[in-house]
Amino acid sequence: MEGKKKNSILIVDDEVLNLKMLRSVLHDEYTVFTAKDGLSAIEIAAENKPDLILLDIIMPEMDGYEVLRILKNTVATRHIPIIFITGLDSKAEEEKGLSMDAADYISKPFSPGIVNLRVRNQIQLVNQIRTIELLSNLDQLTQIPNRRSLDQQIFSEWGRSMRENIPLSLLMIDVDKFKIYNDTYGHLQGDVVLKMVAKTIVATLHRAGDFAARFGGEEFCILLPGADIVGAMLVAEQIRAAVESMVIHCDDGTGSKVTISIGAHSLTPAGLSDTIPDLFEKADSALYAAKEAGRNRVCKYTA
Repeated sequence: MEGKKKNSILIVDDEVLNLKMLRSVLHDEYTVFTAKDGLSAIEIAAENKPDLILLDIIMPEMDGYEVLRILKNTVATRHIPIIFITGLDSKAEEEKGLSMDAADYISKPFSPGIVNLRVRNQIQLVNQIRTIELLSNLDQLTQIPNRRSLDQQIFSEWGRSMRENIPLSLLMIDVDKFKIYNDTYGHLQGDVVLKMVAKTIVATLHRAGDFAARFGGEEFCILLPGADIVGAMLVAEQIRAAVESMVIHCDDGTGSKVTISIGAHSLTPAGLSDTIPDLFEKADSALYAAKEAGRNRVCKYTA
């Protein structure tokens, strides 16, 4: 059985003995990266995004204050908590470090017990925040990303599509006649349907970058980065067929069926003429066309 992934820590100190000592204290519980200077620390932090950084203040060429300033002004590393470790023991230096948004301050010589406790406190806080963020982005019924998470993801993918000049496709999915299903079988059984549809959607997506979310009610959305309309229609048809083949077991031992309608639109964002709301509006228009054409089908947007 695979063990739980360790939290990671970056230790930055120009003294090899300090690096070895701190590594020996922490390596059993954490994945440990080390750096002997500020520039290396910045590069390692950007590449590995550790959960916590232990940062010496007095280093040649670039001191810890400057390293912290750069890390806090870089998008990829600005939220990583930093504990200063230093031989400077004046209250003024400690106040300066904390005023620069350092999470904590450990004085040399190190006490292994104090290092462990202060590191553990910060890691626990990191994990708690991460759990809260995960839950706030997750739809509690279907256990897939929610509308809030979709909004964040599409903003990121839109920017990437513009930078790399690649298409971005959106599928909008609606469970056909869901109100009638709820009225017939009850809302608890309707919840079962939504969970099964979500599970089927996720199972049908095969690329790492594909992103499915519950849009609200009986609607779902899928982002397909890099997919043109041909690829998007292919994925949409696979999902439609997979849902149509589902058998939904009811409490009385019988089985029920549902179908979905899907609207698809794809574009390569270019300048101000293309917008995220426009992408949603056209995918929704295609979904409406699929409903009007008889449901249980896939339609692409046509002007």
